[in-house]
Amino acid sequence: MDARVSTYSGSRLHERSLSFIWQGQRLEVREVLERGYGPDSLFFKVAAADGRVYLLEYHAATDSWEVRACASRLASA
Repeated sequence: MDARVSTYSGSRLHERSLSFIWQGQRLEVREVLERGYGPDSLFFKVAAADGRVYLLEYHAATDSWEVRACASRLASA
């Protein structure tokens, strides 16, 4: 699903995700669980304020973001 993602850009473009829109709702990123960079893309696996885990993928060729839900809730520690 195409989405809007707000990021912090420091020494690198889209260095850290801050929030995103999912199904019309703005969600704050509580924690970045994993991140990866490729030559034309990047991704963040994040825990959001609603307790769910999402995958945020940026595609440089189209300058667009894709958001997918990965898990309904974080596992309890």
